[in-house]
Amino acid sequence: MSKTVAGDTVDAGTAVTRGRVVAWAFWDWGSAAFNAVVTTFVFTVYLTGSSFGDKNIISAQLGWALAIAGVFVAVLAPISGQRSDTSGRRKFWLGVNTFIVVVITAAMFFVQASPGYLVLGLFLVSAGNVFFEFASVNYNAMLAQVSTPSTIGKVSGFGWGMGYLGGIVLLLVVYFGFIQPAVGLFGVTGENGLAVRVSMLLAAVWFGLAALPVLLRVPEYRAPASLRRQKVGFFTSYVVLGHDVARLWRTSRHTVYFLVASAIFRDGLAGVFTFGGVLAASVFGFSAGEVIIFAICANVVAGVATMSVGALDDRLGAKPVIVTAFVGLLVSGLVVFFLHDGGQVVFWTAGLALTLFVGPAQSASRTFLARLIPSGREGEVFGLYATTGRAVSFLAPTAFAIMVTIFGEAYWGILGIMLVLLIGLLLLLPVKAKQQQLR
Repeated sequence: MSKTVAGDTVDAGTAVTRGRVVAWAFWDWGSAAFNAVVTTFVFTVYLTGSSFGDKNIISAQLGWALAIAGVFVAVLAPISGQRSDTSGRRKFWLGVNTFIVVVITAAMFFVQASPGYLVLGLFLVSAGNVFFEFASVNYNAMLAQVSTPSTIGKVSGFGWGMGYLGGIVLLLVVYFGFIQPAVGLFGVTGENGLAVRVSMLLAAVWFGLAALPVLLRVPEYRAPASLRRQKVGFFTSYVVLGHDVARLWRTSRHTVYFLVASAIFRDGLAGVFTFGGVLAASVFGFSAGEVIIFAICANVVAGVATMSVGALDDRLGAKPVIVTAFVGLLVSGLVVFFLHDGGQVVFWTAGLALTLFVGPAQSASRTFLARLIPSGREGEVFGLYATTGRAVSFLAPTAFAIMVTIFGEAYWGILGIMLVLLIGLLLLLPVKAKQQQLR
């Protein structure tokens, strides 16, 4: 027997069930351990603190470390995705890369609050980003295995929403269990960065346990015989990739346009969260604890919005959702900019409005692409999705920095991020929402 999934025929063993959808989405739930705790609100904030040296110098070093990681992802992500498609071991590589991230996160416990440990911390953050992106390529590719053409938007939105909700719960545990109290759980204090370091152990366990359901409940992908490719060597894979990109340009040019547009606007979306904490602290006077509380509330808003809008994605299509979300983002961002003298009330209202639109835009971007990809090429094309995103991952940080440098005030950086979002939106508008499926 066979079943049609996202427009292709696959083995009935991959039939969509509610349990498999939930199992798949739990990986997103667990990924908050890396996205929220490691890279956004806890470990990188700790790493760029005064314990390690001059904050400005360390922030620049962190940027360069992540830029190097981005180069590795840009070069290797499409090849790793292509090879996991060819080998039929997509879930296997999801597991391998996920648990490498888990080990790296746990190793952050050894980064003590001393300048001598800065290089170790920078290395772990950048290496974790590389393997997290590799895992995400295979995770995104599995979306077609747990959805149908009529539910793919809802399922994608459910996954993104689970990620935000997972971030809420974990940030609450980390904040009230270790960061906020003078003496936290198990007698942990902030001395020598111990509160943050123990939080990394918790984050590692959190991600590792949450990744198990998808590895145990969702069957391994097996490409139909007609779509299987002969295995080739590592360097030959780049030749194959070149042919695939050329074929993509010939057969579905608007998909290439979308990859470019989405790369730019996804970097803008990342900038909203990356610099949200910086703006909250430097412009609106939030304390470190208040930043985490805001982050928790932002994840609540983003998670609920993403889950709610998933059904509209299936009904109206991904493009209307993306366009509407970006109009909302631009309006909210401009409110934050022009009313920045209004104090914390402005950031709590307009800032949360920003997060209301981020999740739906991210989820709809994934479903827009997933609807086009035939069985057997998900890893490859989502690898290109990761590569194009990483290729321009400097845009939002650069635009932010340029605006702050020119005008001398941090709130001008908001316009830099808004500019990146606007460019991405303008590039998206000509892309045809209804396209022929890739061949």
